[in-house]
Amino acid sequence: MKKILLITTGGTIASRDTGEGLTPAAKPEELLDAAPQIRRFCEPEAVSILNIDSTNLQPENWIQMVQVIRENYDRYDGFVLTHGTDTMAYTASALSYLIQNPDKPIVLTGSQKPIDYPVTDAVKNLTDSFVLACQEHMAGVYLVFDGKAIFGTRARKIRSKSYDAFESVNHPAAAQIYDGRVVRYFPEQVCPGGPVFYDRVRPSVFLLKLIPGLNPDVLEYVGARYDVIVIESYGVGGVPFVDQRNFLEEVERLSSRGKLVVVTTQVLFEGSDMDIYAVGQKVMHCPFLLQSYDMTVEAVVTKLMWLLGQTSDMEEIRRRFYEPVNRDLSPVQESLMG
Repeated sequence: MKKILLITTGGTIASRDTGEGLTPAAKPEELLDAAPQIRRFCEPEAVSILNIDSTNLQPENWIQMVQVIRENYDRYDGFVLTHGTDTMAYTASALSYLIQNPDKPIVLTGSQKPIDYPVTDAVKNLTDSFVLACQEHMAGVYLVFDGKAIFGTRARKIRSKSYDAFESVNHPAAAQIYDGRVVRYFPEQVCPGGPVFYDRVRPSVFLLKLIPGLNPDVLEYVGARYDVIVIESYGVGGVPFVDQRNFLEEVERLSSRGKLVVVTTQVLFEGSDMDIYAVGQKVMHCPFLLQSYDMTVEAVVTKLMWLLGQTSDMEEIRRRFYEPVNRDLSPVQESLMG
């Protein structure tokens, strides 16, 4: 049987009612005991590195996760990380950049109800994650939830309470898991050269959501404090440029100072295409402006944090931002950039 390491970080799956709201408290052995069927098809071992609500999770905690996986990589056939749902899509994306070309499965999961509740999705999600982690020739970072295995860079939480909380955005799911069986939709990923681990991120990234009436001087403020500004714009992407709220001028100033600006969209599906409207075309001449195409916001933000951890050269970051990692950018979008 395969040896799988369970890495627990807290979240709803491990929570108990303290009288002041749900708080992570369960130990990793308690999670395994709640799903005894797991021991019938693999040899699980467990370690706890955090026991927090994922709202409190920070980029430095991603490095902790990477270190644990790296230290144990040769001893196990796969890894399952339990995690709170609120920031799990960010962590799934971050691990996709911090652990590249793994030849083993790294699976994140959690639940909408604690594992010791009489009615819960936790046992199914945990069991499904171990099933996926035991699959032959299954490599990469995945998020497993409600029977779906989603590539780590494509996951988004779209429901706050329902069991089908996560969706694969702008890309089909990697697999479905039914009663212990895995139906894969993509062939085995080739991992030339073996895994590459990174141990640095720099979270100097600010995400600004545009709303009508927002004053563009906010860009001057955040530009003085962050190296990269991600603008979550409307529709296919663009920047307001009329009257007293002229964001175009502020973006040009940021770009002239060597700050990187990335425009993404508030719309969940289909991504950006800033060539369509004047509000997009007028800003595309800025030398340090990029658009996200069909990448998720979670992937955009964590990819930039990873890149900033490797280099301070904005031109290099600009180039490497468009190099696909773990299916974060579709081939059709690559052709648009060429």
